[in-house]
Amino acid sequence: MKNVKFIASVALACCIAANAQAQKTYSLDECRSMAIENNVKMRNADNSLQAAQEERKSAFTNYFPSLSASGIGFVGNHGLMKLDMAPDMSMSLLKNGIAGGVTLTQPLFAGGQIVNANRLADVGVEVGNVQREVAENEVCLTVEQYYWQVVTLQEKLKTLSAIEKQLGQLCQDVATSVNAGITTRNDLLQVQLRQNDVTSNRINLENGLALSRMVLAQYIGMGNDSINVESGIPMEQPPIFPQDLFCDHEGALRATTGYRLLESNVKASKLQQKLAVGKNMPTVAIGGSFMHDNFTDRDKPVALAFVSVSIPLSDWWGGSHTVKKQKLQVANAENLLADNSELLVIGMQQAWNDLQNAYEQIIIAHKSIEQSSENLRLNEQYYRAGTTTMSDLLDAQTLFQQSRDKYVDAYAAYRIKIVEYLQATGR
Repeated sequence: MKNVKFIASVALACCIAANAQAQKTYSLDECRSMAIENNVKMRNADNSLQAAQEERKSAFTNYFPSLSASGIGFVGNHGLMKLDMAPDMSMSLLKNGIAGGVTLTQPLFAGGQIVNANRLADVGVEVGNVQREVAENEVCLTVEQYYWQVVTLQEKLKTLSAIEKQLGQLCQDVATSVNAGITTRNDLLQVQLRQNDVTSNRINLENGLALSRMVLAQYIGMGNDSINVESGIPMEQPPIFPQDLFCDHEGALRATTGYRLLESNVKASKLQQKLAVGKNMPTVAIGGSFMHDNFTDRDKPVALAFVSVSIPLSDWWGGSHTVKKQKLQVANAENLLADNSELLVIGMQQAWNDLQNAYEQIIIAHKSIEQSSENLRLNEQYYRAGTTTMSDLLDAQTLFQQSRDKYVDAYAAYRIKIVEYLQATGR
C-alpha cells in the first residue's frame, strides 16, 4: 500500500511538472534565440560555413612540400635481361626483384595558383559568414511573423471574450424585456444569432491559434504544441514612431548582406581570372628522391635531388581564350554589383515607406477603436431608450470588434516592418 501511494505521489509530481513546463510563457527574444540555436536553416548554414573553413585549410596545405612513395615487385618465368658470355654460357638477370622509393617535391613558383587559390578559399569563408548572417536574418524574421501571428490571435480571442460577455448580458436583458412584453422576440433572436456567429468565430480562432502555436514551437525547436507566448499589444495608446531607426541609405549600403555577397562575387571572379592566367605560366619545383632496389645480387640505395620546370606550351592557345572568358565574367560581376547596389538602396527606401505606412495604419486603426467604442456606447443608450433597433446595436458591436481586430493586425504588421527595415539597412 505504501508503494502504491509512493508511485501515485511520483506520478502526480510528474504531471504537475509537465503541466508547469507546458504552461511556460516565452518572450519574443527567447523564441528568437531558440530558433537561432535549433532551426534547421541555421544548422545548414553552420555546416556550409564549416565546409568553407575546411576548404581553406585544404588550400593552405599546398604551400607545403608534397611527399609520395612508390614501390614495385615482380617475378618472371625467365630473366628480363640475358647475357651470352661464351658458347654454351649465358647469364639471366632481373627474373625477380623489389624496388621502392620516396619523393619530396616543393613548388617554388606556380604562376600564383597556390596564392590565389588560398585567397579564393578566404573569399569562400567570407561568403559562408555572410550566408550564415542571411540565414539568421531569415530565421529572425520568420520567428517575428509566427510570434505576432500567435499574439494577434490571442488578442482577437480577448476581444471575442469581451463581446461574448456583452452579448450574454444583452441576451439576459432582452429576454427579461420579452417576458415583460416590453420588446418583441425578434430582438432576442437577433442576439442569439449573433451569439452563434461569435461562437463560430471562437472555434475558428482557437483552431488557428493552436496551429500557429504548433508552427512556432516547431520552428524554434520545441517540437510540440504547448508553447505559450507573451501577449502585449497596447490597446489604450498607439506606440511612438521610432524616428531614430532611419539612417542614410547610401551610407548603409556596404553593411548589407546583399552588397557584401555581390562584392565577394567580384573578388572571386578576379581571383578566378588570376588562376586562369597562372595555369598558362611556367611552374618551378625542387625536390629529392630516395630509391632502393635488389635487382642485382646487391641492394642499391640511390639518392638524388632535382629541379623541375614545366612550361605549358600547347595550353597557351586555349588558355588565352579562357583568360578572356574570365575577364568577361569579372565585368559581369562588376555590372551586377553596380546595378544591384542601386536596387538595394531602392529596397531600403521601400522598406522605410512600408514602415511609415504601417505606423499610419496603427494611428487610423486606433482612432477607429475610439470612434467605434463611442458608437457602441451611444447605440446601447439609444436602444435602452427605445430610439434605435437591435440591428443597429448589433452592427455597432460588430464595428467595435472589427476595429479592435484591425488594430492588432496593424500593430503586428508594424512590428514586422521594423525588423524588415533594420535588416534591409544591414542592422
